[in-house]
Amino acid sequence: MSGTPEGTGSAADSIRSALTERHPAVPAAASARAVPGPLPRSASASEARDYRAAFNAAHLAMAVVDRDGYVVAANQAFAGLLGTEPHALTHRCAADLVDLAAEARTWAAYQEVLRGRQARLRCTRRLKHPDGHSLWTEVTLGPVPGSGDVLLSVADISDRRDLQARLRHLQMHDPVTRLPNRALFFERLSTALEASSYDHGGGTGRIGLCYLDLDGFKAVNDTLGHRVGDRLLAAVAARLTQCADQSGYGRTGGHLVARLGGDEFAVLVEDSTGTEQLVDLARSVLAAVQEPFDLAGQRLSVSASIGVVERATEGTSATGLMQAADTTLYWAKADGKARWTLFDPERNAHRMTRQALSSTLRPAVERGEFELEYQPLVDLGSGALRGVEALVRWNHPQFGTLAPNRFIGIAEEDGSIVQLGRWVLRTACRQARRWQIEQPSDSPVFVSVNVAVRQVWDSDLVGDVAEILAETGLAPQLLQLELTESAVMGSAGRPLQALQALSDMGVRIAIDDFGTGYSNLAYLSRLPVSVLKLDGSFVRGFRYEEGAHPNPADETIVEALVQLAHRLGLTVTAECVETAGQAARLQRVGCDTGQGWLYSRAVAPERIAEMIGARPGVGGSA
Repeated sequence: MSGTPEGTGSAADSIRSALTERHPAVPAAASARAVPGPLPRSASASEARDYRAAFNAAHLAMAVVDRDGYVVAANQAFAGLLGTEPHALTHRCAADLVDLAAEARTWAAYQEVLRGRQARLRCTRRLKHPDGHSLWTEVTLGPVPGSGDVLLSVADISDRRDLQARLRHLQMHDPVTRLPNRALFFERLSTALEASSYDHGGGTGRIGLCYLDLDGFKAVNDTLGHRVGDRLLAAVAARLTQCADQSGYGRTGGHLVARLGGDEFAVLVEDSTGTEQLVDLARSVLAAVQEPFDLAGQRLSVSASIGVVERATEGTSATGLMQAADTTLYWAKADGKARWTLFDPERNAHRMTRQALSSTLRPAVERGEFELEYQPLVDLGSGALRGVEALVRWNHPQFGTLAPNRFIGIAEEDGSIVQLGRWVLRTACRQARRWQIEQPSDSPVFVSVNVAVRQVWDSDLVGDVAEILAETGLAPQLLQLELTESAVMGSAGRPLQALQALSDMGVRIAIDDFGTGYSNLAYLSRLPVSVLKLDGSFVRGFRYEEGAHPNPADETIVEALVQLAHRLGLTVTAECVETAGQAARLQRVGCDTGQGWLYSRAVAPERIAEMIGARPGVGGSA
């Protein structure tokens, strides 16, 4: 922030001109006779000599300045600092000697000190020595008591500045890779974003970041030791720096390669020219890292996962950019590692929605935001309603009604499926019992409830079922529990014991989406299962299109599965039945029950009550 007060031109030149008129130059002899030091008015001749001697012998550069800003006397240290003799500085403008007019604020403060309105001024100045080298100085001005003059002192702080610079370098750089560390990276990033907000035409107004993490670096440390791990990090750092330099980003803006911690690195591209530039950089970095490393006779091959973010600086914060980069790096890891992934706003929005759902799922159960709808399970021979499947819906206050596929996976991950599953089971059993009471029948409908395998591991499912059946009064034979094929086929230990206990209780066990997992048919014969639900992918092959015939292989596969199930004493339910033609063919191959839009979508319990009352057939889709 340099310059002079507005309208004054060079303030130092103006002052010098005005004072020169009032203080014409004097001969060197006259200058030598001038009092060379700050003497009290009451000082004796001997005291004056002592003051002069101390002033001239002092190692601190000093000069006495009158209230007009001219040097009255200067000591040898001050003259030596400027490469001249003391008498040559007399009547010189002090502001010119130490560059006090370079900044408007410092210049104004200096004027206040000269007028006696401010007691002291201290500032840092970089001065040019006559021999060509620069030095950093600390300039201090303060009043000389009883004289009206000002004492100017100048201390050479170049060594201190150099030490501070070295300490800052150590503080801001990683000792292993010599790269800028996390602190310097964020300082540079914040500065780049702030500078761009004030730049109206000089830059591109965009910024880019490649955020990378070495794949499997922990294994290197664990097997070969941290010394080899540090050598690998240093070698990676060298390649990253070379990639950034070779790509020429310094020509369009700036780049910074930094180690953010552990095996995480970042390449910041200021004034980026667009996504293509960042993608090219990510490709070159990925290729460079994947080249084998020779580390003191140890040959290592590693890879990296890279998150790439490129966007306009306007509206971008350092925190927001890093969050996007971290998320994108996670995607690259999740997608298989050894790759770069570009930030996708839509994918991020889905992640944010998922996170919002996860944080509110548990309280939502307590607030009663869930409800159940029921889809009929129909006898393919008679069309009679045999049962219903309970399907949970979330009436979210922000996102509206959500189907199970939007939140069941989240509930399984965070464990809230236990609480939610218990609520679904209790509500479904209570509703099934209510239908039975309101519409007595020789063959009441059963209710089928989906169960996640985590409910078996993380809760006492057998105890919960027994308690709920006793509480609602529903017979065990009217409850069916559905588990996916992959969960059931891999069951052993506690899950298998739980399924056996539930079966012994009289509860029916169904395998959902059968045919999509690893169908271990030998294992199937030993499971306490009573129902197979064929996945909809088989049923869709039964559909007649305009002028086309279905593949006979689909019918052969389904028929074989049905015959196998029947020989094992199991019943078969076909999912996703949408047309009468599908239903007729499924009946022909021996399938027992069907479920799908041909009969009804999932509906409210009141609609199921109407269907029960309308038996033996079920009215069309709803």
